[in-house]
Amino acid sequence: MQNASYNVVGVMSGTSLDGVDLAHINFTIKGGKWYFEIHESETVSYTEEWINRLKNAVDFTETELKSLNKDYTALLSQIIKNFISRYKIENLDAVCSHGHTILHQPHKGITLQIGNLPEIAELIGQNIVCDFRVQDVKMGGQGAPLVPIGDRTLFSDYDYCLNLGGFSNISFEEKGNRIAFDISPVNTVLNFYAEKLGHKYDDKGDWARSGSINQKLFDELNDFEFYKKKYPKSLGFEFVKTLVLPLIDEFRISERDKLRTFVEHISLQISLALPLKKGKILVTGGGAYNDFLLERMKIYMPNLEIVIPNSKIIEFKEALIFALLGVLKIRNEVNVLSSVTGANHNHSSGEIFLA
Repeated sequence: MQNASYNVVGVMSGTSLDGVDLAHINFTIKGGKWYFEIHESETVSYTEEWINRLKNAVDFTETELKSLNKDYTALLSQIIKNFISRYKIENLDAVCSHGHTILHQPHKGITLQIGNLPEIAELIGQNIVCDFRVQDVKMGGQGAPLVPIGDRTLFSDYDYCLNLGGFSNISFEEKGNRIAFDISPVNTVLNFYAEKLGHKYDDKGDWARSGSINQKLFDELNDFEFYKKKYPKSLGFEFVKTLVLPLIDEFRISERDKLRTFVEHISLQISLALPLKKGKILVTGGGAYNDFLLERMKIYMPNLEIVIPNSKIIEFKEALIFALLGVLKIRNEVNVLSSVTGANHNHSSGEIFLA
């Protein structure tokens, strides 16, 4: 007999390096429909040292990656333990953790999320469900995006679910299948240039708003081969580091103009990714606070109702959904959709490590 309710902690670290998102969630299933309640939640910021290690890890040797994985697993374990202790969370069924993506090259059969070593269960003293992407890549899939199963299960009232995090990704139903894919970089690029102006991010997009579009840069950004590919497709930080930033830096223009041009690029690519520009779109992730980006999206898609949910869902939707992926894995139910990743069939992905 399967449980009708689950008490779990969802853990996510995204490519924008904002920190580790943790959310204590209760799931219940009634009549085949899932419901959720987010209780305590917080984001634990990385130190500057850790931000630099994670940023540079894409160039690490295999030995350096192994050392990083061990150190990061210890760090993540402590962060999770502190969260559970601070909020006196008891009787957990599991901690469901994504880890942090360092390498993502599915075309080469490579994806690496650190912080998923088996000792994490012992270090935390809880059952752990983690490492959700590797199996899918082995099955010929992109290993990403994985959030769409949660969009279908928890947010079916919306025509589109758009996440504006380190990258933008979209999911929607098409002919009975859930379709999802990465669209373009977002905060991986915007935050990079905001930092050059002395802030971790461009608050409400005000710096971008004060800049001007460089038409030649705009055209060249839109000309990247990735945008011509059909889904399933996904992006990793390698794309930003090796292609996007070097291109932008060829242009001797102000940081504000770079931000303005890239906001326009994001908005255009999102509009091109949507098959129909009408209905309701749920927007989450840090980019949901970028008022200027939302305004530009609205210019490209005037007939689309942009819905910004409460702050817990904006900030912790990915932690919420990886918690759901963990629960589905415990139940041995499908948590990865082949229509999304391109794997050879739907499957139940992830590793379970018992405390």
